Amino acid sequence: MFWRSVALSIAAVLLSGCVTERGGVDYAAMVQKVGPPPAGQARIVVLREKGYAGIVDQGWDVRLDGGPLTDLKTGTYVYADRPAGSHQLSATASMFPGVSQYDVAASSGRTYFFLARPSARAKTLQGMSVAGGVAGLLVGSAITSNDANPGPLDFLPLDDQAARTMIAELKLAP
Repeated sequence: MFWRSVALSIAAVLLSGCVTERGGVDYAAMVQKVGPPPAGQARIVVLREKGYAGIVDQGWDVRLDGGPLTDLKTGTYVYADRPAGSHQLSATASMFPGVSQYDVAASSGRTYFFLARPSARAKTLQGMSVAGGVAGLLVGSAITSNDANPGPLDFLPLDDQAARTMIAELKLAP
Protein backbone atom coordinates (compact mmCIF):
# COMPACT_ATOMS: atom_id res chain seq x y z
CA MET A 1 0.00 0.00 0.00
CA PHE A 2 2.83 2.41 0.86
CA TRP A 3 4.62 1.85 -2.47
CA ARG A 4 1.40 2.35 -4.40
CA SER A 5 0.93 5.75 -2.71
CA VAL A 6 4.52 6.70 -3.49
CA ALA A 7 4.14 5.67 -7.15
CA LEU A 8 0.87 7.60 -7.51
CA SER A 9 2.39 10.67 -5.87
CA ILE A 10 5.36 10.62 -8.25
CA ALA A 11 3.04 10.21 -11.24
CA ALA A 12 0.91 13.15 -10.05
CA VAL A 13 3.97 15.39 -9.67
CA LEU A 14 5.25 14.48 -13.13
CA LEU A 15 1.89 15.07 -14.77
CA SER A 16 1.17 18.33 -12.97
CA GLY A 17 4.44 19.79 -14.22
CA CYS A 18 3.01 19.65 -17.74
CA VAL A 19 -0.28 21.38 -17.02
CA THR A 20 0.67 25.04 -17.54
CA GLU A 21 3.00 24.61 -20.54
CA ARG A 22 1.24 25.59 -23.75
CA GLY A 23 1.71 24.12 -27.18
CA GLY A 24 1.46 26.23 -30.30
CA VAL A 25 3.54 28.56 -32.39
CA ASP A 26 5.57 31.35 -30.84
CA TYR A 27 5.05 34.87 -32.20
CA ALA A 28 8.33 35.13 -34.13
CA ALA A 29 7.61 31.87 -35.98
CA MET A 30 4.04 32.97 -36.73
CA VAL A 31 5.20 36.31 -38.18
CA GLN A 32 7.86 34.56 -40.23
CA LYS A 33 5.23 32.16 -41.61
CA VAL A 34 2.37 34.60 -42.36
CA GLY A 35 4.38 37.81 -42.81
CA PRO A 36 3.23 41.32 -41.99
CA PRO A 37 -0.42 42.37 -42.22
CA PRO A 38 -1.72 42.27 -45.82
CA ALA A 39 -2.04 45.53 -47.75
CA GLY A 40 -4.86 47.70 -46.40
CA GLN A 41 -5.09 45.69 -43.18
CA ALA A 42 -3.89 45.98 -39.59
CA ARG A 43 -3.00 43.17 -37.19
CA ILE A 44 -4.55 43.15 -33.72
CA VAL A 45 -2.82 40.91 -31.18
CA VAL A 46 -4.21 40.18 -27.70
CA LEU A 47 -2.01 38.40 -25.19
CA ARG A 48 -2.37 36.89 -21.75
CA GLU A 49 0.63 36.65 -19.45
CA LYS A 50 2.11 33.42 -18.20
CA GLY A 51 1.21 32.47 -14.67
CA TYR A 52 -0.19 29.66 -12.64
CA ALA A 53 -3.67 28.97 -13.89
CA GLY A 54 -4.84 26.66 -11.14
CA ILE A 55 -6.37 23.29 -11.82
CA VAL A 56 -8.62 24.44 -14.67
CA ASP A 57 -7.48 27.22 -16.99
CA GLN A 58 -10.70 28.48 -18.45
CA GLY A 59 -10.01 30.58 -21.53
CA TRP A 60 -11.23 34.15 -21.71
CA ASP A 61 -13.91 34.93 -24.29
CA VAL A 62 -12.27 37.74 -26.27
CA ARG A 63 -14.04 39.10 -29.35
CA LEU A 64 -13.05 41.45 -32.14
CA ASP A 65 -15.92 43.36 -33.77
CA GLY A 66 -18.34 40.91 -32.15
CA GLY A 67 -16.72 37.86 -33.74
CA PRO A 68 -15.07 35.32 -31.47
CA LEU A 69 -11.34 34.81 -31.32
CA THR A 70 -9.86 31.60 -29.93
CA ASP A 71 -10.22 31.37 -26.13
CA LEU A 72 -7.31 33.24 -24.57
CA LYS A 73 -5.65 30.97 -22.01
CA THR A 74 -2.73 31.63 -19.69
CA GLY A 75 0.52 32.04 -21.62
CA THR A 76 -1.09 32.44 -25.05
CA TYR A 77 -1.89 35.10 -27.63
CA VAL A 78 -4.50 35.47 -30.37
CA TYR A 79 -4.42 37.69 -33.43
CA ALA A 80 -6.58 38.78 -36.33
CA ASP A 81 -5.93 40.84 -39.46
CA ARG A 82 -8.67 43.40 -40.13
CA PRO A 83 -9.16 46.25 -42.60
CA ALA A 84 -7.83 49.62 -41.46
CA GLY A 85 -10.42 51.62 -39.54
CA SER A 86 -12.38 51.44 -36.30
CA HIS A 87 -12.65 48.13 -34.46
CA GLN A 88 -13.75 47.02 -31.01
CA LEU A 89 -12.27 44.46 -28.64
CA SER A 90 -14.76 43.04 -26.16
CA ALA A 91 -14.88 40.36 -23.49
CA THR A 92 -17.58 38.59 -21.54
CA ALA A 93 -17.56 35.90 -18.90
CA SER A 94 -20.26 33.50 -17.81
CA MET A 95 -21.99 34.60 -14.63
CA PHE A 96 -20.34 38.05 -14.90
CA PRO A 97 -22.61 41.11 -14.98
CA GLY A 98 -20.97 43.24 -17.67
CA VAL A 99 -19.01 43.49 -20.90
CA SER A 100 -15.52 44.91 -21.41
CA GLN A 101 -15.08 47.06 -24.51
CA TYR A 102 -12.07 48.81 -26.00
CA ASP A 103 -12.11 50.79 -29.25
CA VAL A 104 -9.17 50.51 -31.65
CA ALA A 105 -8.43 52.93 -34.50
CA ALA A 106 -6.24 50.76 -36.75
CA SER A 107 -3.97 52.05 -39.51
CA SER A 108 -2.99 50.00 -42.53
CA GLY A 109 0.18 47.93 -42.14
CA ARG A 110 0.46 48.36 -38.36
CA THR A 111 0.36 45.77 -35.60
CA TYR A 112 -1.42 46.65 -32.36
CA PHE A 113 -0.69 44.73 -29.16
CA PHE A 114 -3.02 44.52 -26.16
CA LEU A 115 -2.47 42.85 -22.81
CA ALA A 116 -5.65 41.35 -21.33
CA ARG A 117 -5.88 41.33 -17.54
CA PRO A 118 -8.72 40.90 -15.07
CA SER A 119 -10.44 44.22 -14.43
CA ALA A 120 -10.63 45.86 -11.02
CA ARG A 121 -14.32 44.94 -10.92
CA ALA A 122 -13.56 41.28 -11.67
CA LYS A 123 -11.00 41.17 -8.86
CA THR A 124 -13.44 42.79 -6.43
CA LEU A 125 -16.28 40.44 -7.36
CA GLN A 126 -14.04 37.41 -7.04
CA GLY A 127 -12.91 38.49 -3.58
CA MET A 128 -16.45 39.26 -2.46
CA SER A 129 -17.74 35.89 -3.71
CA VAL A 130 -14.93 34.03 -1.92
CA ALA A 131 -15.61 35.90 1.31
CA GLY A 132 -19.40 35.95 1.17
CA GLY A 133 -20.59 33.39 -1.36
CA VAL A 134 -23.57 34.35 -3.49
CA ALA A 135 -24.56 37.11 -1.08
CA GLY A 136 -21.07 38.59 -1.31
CA LEU A 137 -21.23 38.43 -5.10
CA LEU A 138 -24.57 40.27 -5.13
CA VAL A 139 -23.31 42.96 -2.75
CA GLY A 140 -20.07 43.31 -4.73
CA SER A 141 -22.03 43.59 -7.97
CA ALA A 142 -24.10 46.43 -6.55
CA ILE A 143 -21.05 48.22 -5.13
CA THR A 144 -19.08 48.03 -8.39
CA SER A 145 -21.97 48.75 -10.77
CA ASN A 146 -20.61 52.24 -11.57
CA ASP A 147 -17.04 51.16 -12.34
CA ALA A 148 -15.50 52.67 -15.48
CA ASN A 149 -15.08 49.18 -16.95
CA PRO A 150 -18.14 47.05 -16.17
CA GLY A 151 -16.63 43.93 -17.77
CA PRO A 152 -14.30 41.14 -16.71
CA LEU A 153 -11.13 42.28 -18.54
CA ASP A 154 -9.02 45.35 -19.13
CA PHE A 155 -7.30 45.69 -22.52
CA LEU A 156 -4.03 47.52 -22.00
CA PRO A 157 -2.28 48.81 -25.15
CA LEU A 158 1.41 47.91 -25.31
CA ASP A 159 4.16 49.64 -27.24
CA ASP A 160 6.04 47.49 -29.75
CA GLN A 161 9.16 46.98 -27.63
CA ALA A 162 7.31 45.92 -24.47
CA ALA A 163 4.94 43.71 -26.46
CA ARG A 164 7.68 41.90 -28.36
CA THR A 165 9.56 41.23 -25.11
CA MET A 166 6.44 39.92 -23.38
CA ILE A 167 5.08 37.89 -26.30
CA ALA A 168 8.39 36.08 -26.87
CA GLU A 169 7.47 33.61 -24.09
CA LEU A 170 3.89 33.02 -25.26
CA LYS A 171 2.32 30.56 -27.70
CA LEU A 172 -0.50 30.96 -30.22
CA ALA A 173 -3.79 29.85 -28.68
CA PRO A 174 -5.06 26.63 -30.28
